[in-house]
Amino acid sequence: MDAAPPAYQETPLPGLDHMEFFVGNARQAAPYHRSAFGFDVVACAGPETGVRDRAACVLLQGEFQLATTAPLGPDGVISSQVRRHGDGVSTLALQAVDVDAAFHDAVLHGARAVAAPPTREDRAGVGRLATVRTFGDTVHTVVDRSAYQGACLPGCRAERGAGGGAGLQLGDHCVGTVELGRMDESVSWDNRVFGFEVFQEFDEHDIATQYSAPRSTVVRGGRRGRVTRPLNEPAAGVRRSQIQEYLESHPGPGVPHIAPHTEDIAASVGRPRPPGAEFLCAPDASYFSLPERIGAIDEDLAQLRALDVLVDRDQHGYLLQIVQRPVAEGPALGVEVIQGKRSRGFGQGNIQALVPALEREQAERGNL
Repeated sequence: MDAAPPAYQETPLPGLDHMEFFVGNARQAAPYHRSAFGFDVVACAGPETGVRDRAACVLLQGEFQLATTAPLGPDGVISSQVRRHGDGVSTLALQAVDVDAAFHDAVLHGARAVAAPPTREDRAGVGRLATVRTFGDTVHTVVDRSAYQGACLPGCRAERGAGGGAGLQLGDHCVGTVELGRMDESVSWDNRVFGFEVFQEFDEHDIATQYSAPRSTVVRGGRRGRVTRPLNEPAAGVRRSQIQEYLESHPGPGVPHIAPHTEDIAASVGRPRPPGAEFLCAPDASYFSLPERIGAIDEDLAQLRALDVLVDRDQHGYLLQIVQRPVAEGPALGVEVIQGKRSRGFGQGNIQALVPALEREQAERGNL
């Protein structure tokens, strides 16, 4: 008789530590996030810091940290992924109270190890991290920087490049897209490996257009549910869905968009932005019944409509969201800015309103 699988032993993962992008040119990608979203450039790594295979820039706003990393040669994992996928999210890093225990638990429950916990050290202290495979070429890293006083992690050098800020505070969520039929497997993996629980589910009966219907399951974990990941898979439709388009053009599973959180979405997205930082235009029809559907809100509805900010309400409060046009070619990567006003939901009404806007973008690319 087969032995029962080991029970999940919860290793504290308080929240998101950072997201890393693999890009063709780190020092070109970093200024985009600085000018478009107000991130400060706080550190760099490369040959000048003793790193021989890559160059990286670290950006910070509030608690939200990003890294843009580029290869220094044609070989290796970074170069291979950029050739295959283009610029995109490569690493989702989680804070860990005990890196060794988190890595051991993850591998014990079915995660594929990429890098066992090493200790990195320089004059600013010690950093610990370990990495496992997630879906496709995306990986999860668990990080402990509690004994490190530097701007990033060992191997980086502090830099000063103020971006002015846009009121972004932390990473609210990042979306994972998986192939048709892989949703349940992915949700089970998140539960077994990191203890994430299903928070919300949508299917073709909840969100649909005449052309397509996504299926989405939102999982949450970490301290007070600070780590949130919607997982999407394509559903059968008359035409190709946005999710299927991403899987074909990426190609394969990955992270099509990330979502920082703000306390003032109108100020965050209403600031001047450079070309290439435009947001999707919400359909006018989505605002016609808004007062009756959501009731009283603190914000100026006319201003939100002018900015294309969508609003949805649940029994606890309401949610404001806006989605950027992809920052790379095709549907590969976008940014969603989100503000929760006591809402615990995930904006089903907003998603339904955004799908036609996304389909318009598809039609312009000839991929609907």
